[in-house]
Amino acid sequence: MAKIHAYLNFNGNCEDAFAFYKTVFNTDLIGTYRFGDMPADPNFPLNDEDKRKIMHTALMINADSMLMGSDCIENFGHKATPGTNTYIMLDVASTEEAKKLYDALVVNAQNVEMPLGEQFFAELYASFTDQFGISWMVHYEGKNQMMNQQ
Repeated sequence: MAKIHAYLNFNGNCEDAFAFYKTVFNTDLIGTYRFGDMPADPNFPLNDEDKRKIMHTALMINADSMLMGSDCIENFGHKATPGTNTYIMLDVASTEEAKKLYDALVVNAQNVEMPLGEQFFAELYASFTDQFGISWMVHYEGKNQMMNQQ
């Protein structure tokens, strides 16, 4: 079965975002390529600022889930547009894990739609946009397990 990983685009702050996510998930980056690492192409010239931007980076959240990211290069016609059309859902195994991840990710959040709390569909749930414009959900179903409704 295919695995699903989240890929995030940024407008120049990918390196800062992944430095933050490393502390949240207590893991190291798998690796990083910068746009300056690409072979030069006269059809796609890069200025010095763009050469320092992140072309690709990744970290493992756990054995099955990876978080990946890249900066967008406007000269290539690519710009990240933050919004709420995509969320990263962290489906956790305990209240402790939910609280730990929420407390870490919500630091300097741009918007908290729902603070971590009990909902009819989850023992603990939160939705918010972090300091980098990425929308997250933290979900612990716990005692409020969904019943099979037909």
